[in-house]
Amino acid sequence: MDKVALVTAGSQGIGAACARRLAKDGFKVAVLSRSEEAKKIAAEIEGIAWQGSVTSPSDLKDFAEAAIRTWNRIDVVINNTGHAARGELIELTDNQWQEGFEIYFMNVIRMARFVTPVMQQQGSGCIINISSFVALEPSLEYPVSSAIRAALANYVKLYSNRYAAHGIRMNNVLPGFVDSYPSDKEVIAMIPAHRQAKTSEVAGIVSFLASEEASYINGENIKIDGGLSRGF
Repeated sequence: MDKVALVTAGSQGIGAACARRLAKDGFKVAVLSRSEEAKKIAAEIEGIAWQGSVTSPSDLKDFAEAAIRTWNRIDVVINNTGHAARGELIELTDNQWQEGFEIYFMNVIRMARFVTPVMQQQGSGCIINISSFVALEPSLEYPVSSAIRAALANYVKLYSNRYAAHGIRMNNVLPGFVDSYPSDKEVIAMIPAHRQAKTSEVAGIVSFLASEEASYINGENIKIDGGLSRGF
C-alpha cells in the first residue's frame, strides 16, 4: 500500500525539496502552490499538482479532497508557507498582523481540520509544520513570524495531547537561514556553522519525522539552524 503525502507551498525552496525527498522515500505526493510551477514538480515526481493558496480554506479543502479522490488516504501533511510582512514592531498594520496569522497559523488549523478525521479513520497520520527558529528565539527583524510562530509552537503540543492516542502526530521543524533565500555576510557570520542550511537538509529532517522511525516523536519543535539560537 502506497503512503500519501501532501506538501503546501511546494513549488520551490523547502517545499519542493520536501516533495522530492518524500517521493524518493516512496510516498505518493500531492503539491499545492499559488503558481503553475507545482505542475513541474508534480510531473517530475509523478505526483499531482493543485493550484491554490495556503490562506484559502476552500483551496486547502479542495487540495486534501483531491488527494483522497486520487489515492483514498492521507498519511503525511507538510504545512509549508510563504513569508509575512516585516517591519518596525509598532508600525506594522492590523492587516499585516492578520495576514501573518493567516499565513503562519490558520493554514495549520484548517488543514488539521480537514485531514484529522481521515487520519483517525486510518488509525495513523503525521502532520509536519515548517516554522522558524524565531518561534523560540524571537527577533525584531521578524516580528510577525516571531509572535505568531510562538503560538504555533504551543498549538502542536495541544494537538499532540489530543490526538496522540489516535496514532496521529504533529511536530514543527524550525529552520534558521536556508539557502533558498540569499543571506548577506553579516548574517552568515552570526551562524556558528558559518553557512546557511541546504533545503535538502531541512527535507531530511522532514523525511525522518514522516517515517516510522520517528513514531514516538510528537508535539515537538525541532530546530535546524546551524547552532544560531545557541549563540543568542
